This record gives sequence, C-alpha cells and structure tokens, in this order.
Amino acid sequence: MPATKDRPAEDLQAFMAVLPRRVSDWIMASGKISGLQEIVLDLGAIPEIRFENALGERVVELGIVTVEDIEAVTGAIGVFNGDNRAGLEGTLHRISAIRNRMGVVVGLTCRVGRAIYGAVDVLRDLIAKKKSILFLGPPGIGKTTKLRESARLLAEGCQRRVVIVDTSNEIAGDGNIPHPGIGLARRMQVPAPDRQHAVMIEAVENHMPEVIIVDEIGTQEETQAARTIAERGVQLIATAHGYALENIIKNPMLSDLVGGIQSVILGDEEAKLRGTQKTVLERKALPTFDTIVELRNRDLIAIYHDTKQAVDGILRGERVIPEIRKRREDGVLETEPEQMPDREEVFLEPDIHGNHAAPVSYTLFPYGIGYERINRVIGSLGAPVRLAKNLSEADFVLTIKKQMSEGGLSRILEGREMPVHVLRRNSVHDIERFFRNLYHIPESEVSTEEDALFEIGEILKVVRSEKRSVDASPRSSYLRRIQHQEVSDQGFHSISIGEEPKRRLRVYPKP
Repeated sequence: MPATKDRPAEDLQAFMAVLPRRVSDWIMASGKISGLQEIVLDLGAIPEIRFENALGERVVELGIVTVEDIEAVTGAIGVFNGDNRAGLEGTLHRISAIRNRMGVVVGLTCRVGRAIYGAVDVLRDLIAKKKSILFLGPPGIGKTTKLRESARLLAEGCQRRVVIVDTSNEIAGDGNIPHPGIGLARRMQVPAPDRQHAVMIEAVENHMPEVIIVDEIGTQEETQAARTIAERGVQLIATAHGYALENIIKNPMLSDLVGGIQSVILGDEEAKLRGTQKTVLERKALPTFDTIVELRNRDLIAIYHDTKQAVDGILRGERVIPEIRKRREDGVLETEPEQMPDREEVFLEPDIHGNHAAPVSYTLFPYGIGYERINRVIGSLGAPVRLAKNLSEADFVLTIKKQMSEGGLSRILEGREMPVHVLRRNSVHDIERFFRNLYHIPESEVSTEEDALFEIGEILKVVRSEKRSVDASPRSSYLRRIQHQEVSDQGFHSISIGEEPKRRLRVYPKP
C-alpha cells in the first residue's frame, strides 16, 4: 500500500480500536491524540496515558485495569513473540507484555509507532557518505524512527540496495508486507530475538546489500556480526543499548563496536608524565562504526565524526568535543561545535582594580592528578581549560602536595620556568575549588558532579524501597549524563523529562 497523507490517521484508528473503550474515548475527548505516545495498562492499577513532551498522567476517572481489559487487548492483537512484543499488522504500533511467574499477562505497554518523514534531515549528509553510523540514546528518543527514515532515504534518494534486519518488526511493522515508511528498502524478519546475529550474516551472504540496517545491537554475537558486515565493505546503520559513547566503551559486550578496550602497562616515568596509574586503557582495533550519533533529545544530537579519534581521547581522559546539531522551534536546522569557551568569548580575568580585563583560557599539565578527574570538573564548571600532553604545551602545572614532597616533579621541571599550582589532595572538591578561585565562579552558580551523584544515590534508595519512579533536580546536560550513567550502572532505568532549564531525570524501579 503506498504511503498517503491519510495513512497516519488510519494507523492511529487501528491502534485505538484495540484499547479498552473507556480509554480510547478519554484520549479522543482530550484533544491531544496527535501527541499520544503510549498507554500503560497494569492489572489493578489506574491507566497511565503518556503524551510527547509531557509527564505521564494517571487518569483516575478511568478506574483500575481489570483482567477483562488485559484479555480484550491481547485477544485483539494476536500472539506475542519471544521478547513479549506484538504488533498490529500493517502499522508500526507495538504492544509489549509483562507476565507473572505463571506466564500470564498482567501488564501492557501500548506504544504508538509513527513514520516521520524528514526525521533524519539533520543527518542527511552523513547517511549519504556511505559511512557506518551507530545511534545511541535512551528509550523513546526516536532511534528506531531514524533508522526507518534512513532506510527510506538510502533506498529511494540514494538508490542503494538496503536490507533491514527487523527483529521485532519494530522498523517495518507486522505482517508480510512492510510498512511504506521504509520506502523501497527490503525487510528480513527475525524469527526470534536470539537469531538476530544469524539473520544479519544471512542478509550479507544471500542478498548483496549495499546497506544493512539493524535495531538494538546488544549481545556479543551481534557485535561480532556487525564487525563481519563492516569488514565486507557494507555500510551499517544501527542502534545499540547505551545513552552515550562512554556507555559503549565501558560495556564489555559492546566495546568492540568502537574498537575494543585493552589494558596497557606504562613505565614509571611515562605514568608520572601522564599523571595516571601505570595501567591504562587503550583501543585495541579499528572501530566497526565510523561515526557515533548521540540522540540527546528529539531535536538535539551530538556527532562524533571520527569514532577512532573520539574513543582514543576519552580513554586518555581528554574532553572530546562532538559537533552539535539541533532543530529550532521554527524548524530551522542549526549546526555548531560543542566546545569550551575560547579566549574571545567568556571568563574575563579581573585586573588589580577588580575590573574585567582580557579574556583568559589556560592549558595545564596535570602531574599526579588523573586526566579524567580534572576533565569531569572542567566539564561541570564549563571552565575554558585544556589539558596538555607534555610540558612544552602548558601554561602551568597542577599537582598535589604529596608529589611535591617526593621530588619527582622538581627533577622534571629542572631548568624550566613553569608556574606550579599545588593542591592539598587529589580530590574532586579540591580540584573544583581551585578552578572556582581561578575563574571567580561562585559556589552557588554550579551544581557539582558530587552533588549530582549524591542525589541519585538518595533517589535510588527511595526507588528500591517504594517501587515507584522519582524525579531528580534540574541539572545541566553534562550532569544529567553522569546521573544517567550512575542509574544504568546500578541496574535501573532513567529518562530525561521537562524542558530546559528545568530538564531533569526521572528514575524508574526495576520491572
């Protein structure tokens, strides 16, 4: 069936038809159906209706979800597959089940699926370059939508042979005929989630694709299959389980997607010059993906054009600068580098009279202080500081009292006129206090990484004990990313909600 202007409305009507009647009537009466995102139906609980760019709403007047409600929905959609997902034939909608210990369905997440034409306009140049791209971001941010539109763009606009490996029919919908949202791309369905890697290889060997598109790479087998595809010269566009590039680097099952990580032992002098421990991490191979795209929200993305360079920088503790692209409220696309302020922009150094004179940024050489720790503080404060790889590039040395007393730095600096700033301890607090004093940043202006992590720790205590979602305080994008990572490391799930400057995390209990 060809795509038409009326098709989205037809699809939405099919979705509404499987819901309990009182729920669909309430949604229609709300006047917000165009922004409908998903409906949560849990046995014995009040239905939750979620709209885009809004908090979920528990609709008390709908009463509690009954066994009859659950059975009515499951009876209308047919059989769930191995990952407890089912769809509506000919549409992109998805219903996911929660089961009790006996395998009986006791909860449903009914999610609206939409083909959004133009969803990758901001990435059109990257997709057309025949480079392999990995999309990262939290659930519900639009990763699958961008895969679907990438398939259509490459198959129709670039006239390439595109094969979609569609594990849960998320990309091209249920049924034997793919949804028109994928254009002229071909679709291979996967019989069970644990067979995705095999179908990825089958697609390459049997169907001569120029491009393969796959959603949710999450296992070692799928990682190896992705590397095999890349080594055969096929463009690969995929998503993976992770919020940001740092998540992939730290994930032992997925790190091979960005080149893999290995431990290297440095000599004593090299370790001191780097200001690190003797054992450091380095990339061990070329990345599978040329480019990493972080979806930070639906209208803002960060692009690491050279995955190899970005991973190497992160492992060295450097602040890696992605390109930022965003869509303004008026629809105009903007591109800009995400970078620390330069000398002409901000942070004026006061003269002896307290007046702001010339703008100042610094390059420092850390000795006995980890690069990663300093970078975290610099990022949280937004300070215009760069870290030098050797003394010749530095404006000054930052070290700690213990290193000065041991005499190693004095020997290295012998014959050099280099300012040295000494901290009492190698702690985030002391490093932050130094930069606050250097740039005259009041304590009240910036929330610290320690504050953000402490807050998440307290929130997780409540989430564990009370089994409910809890919102964090508004934070900068940098601190939210740190909080997301901590939540993920503790085995929980979080999303960012609200609009800037009040954007914050919402932490959910384990299912």
